[in-house]
Amino acid sequence: MKSFIAACIYLLLATAPANAQITNNNDSLFTKISDSLIRVLSVNYSTKIRDSIVKKVKDSLRWEKIKSTGTFPLIKNSEWSAVYPVNRVDEKPDPSMKYKLLFNMIIWSKDSFSLKHVNDGLAEIGRIINLHIAAGVPKENLELAIVIHGSAMNVYLKNEVYQKKFKTDNPNLDILKQFLNLNTRLMACGQAELFFNIPPEDMIPEVKTAFSANIVLSTYQLKGYVLYNIQDDK
Repeated sequence: MKSFIAACIYLLLATAPANAQITNNNDSLFTKISDSLIRVLSVNYSTKIRDSIVKKVKDSLRWEKIKSTGTFPLIKNSEWSAVYPVNRVDEKPDPSMKYKLLFNMIIWSKDSFSLKHVNDGLAEIGRIINLHIAAGVPKENLELAIVIHGSAMNVYLKNEVYQKKFKTDNPNLDILKQFLNLNTRLMACGQAELFFNIPPEDMIPEVKTAFSANIVLSTYQLKGYVLYNIQDDK
């Protein structure tokens, strides 16, 4: 395609008279070459659009088929917390071990859709918990800690505070309750409370304020917790 266009452009230049005075014959040649280019480009563009649509339809159908097999062994509320069956599993967890998981969550979006739905970061935490349960780890063997900082701490807001701030109910309270039912420690960064003007009294009472999220990260990892950074893929 590129070589064809290059050849057409070369032909255009080669056929132009040295004194840059374009004759009627040259006008006709230019028109024919331009028409050919337009036809080729139009066909190529149409093919790309068709191929793109076909791919999107196939991907959509494939995802719907996969989604229909999803389960929620423990944490619900978001489709993104689902786990899917694997036909053959060779590497399995040790159900007798304690699984100490630390989640460092900073995902936050304030568009109207996100404000009314479970936060993507909390949904991902739910998915990781569900993965452990589905793989055979007893929920009693999970030791969970979540530290949130930045504007993501809005997920911790009491419903009345969230309503006043965003004109809608806080959609995250139920999934947070599910975490608390697993004895999850919920923590907020004290530095971020100051920076983002989210005082402790505006958050649900189960949230503990840490001096800094970074201190939590070092302390809990030294205690043997496995760190999961829950952040945007951007």
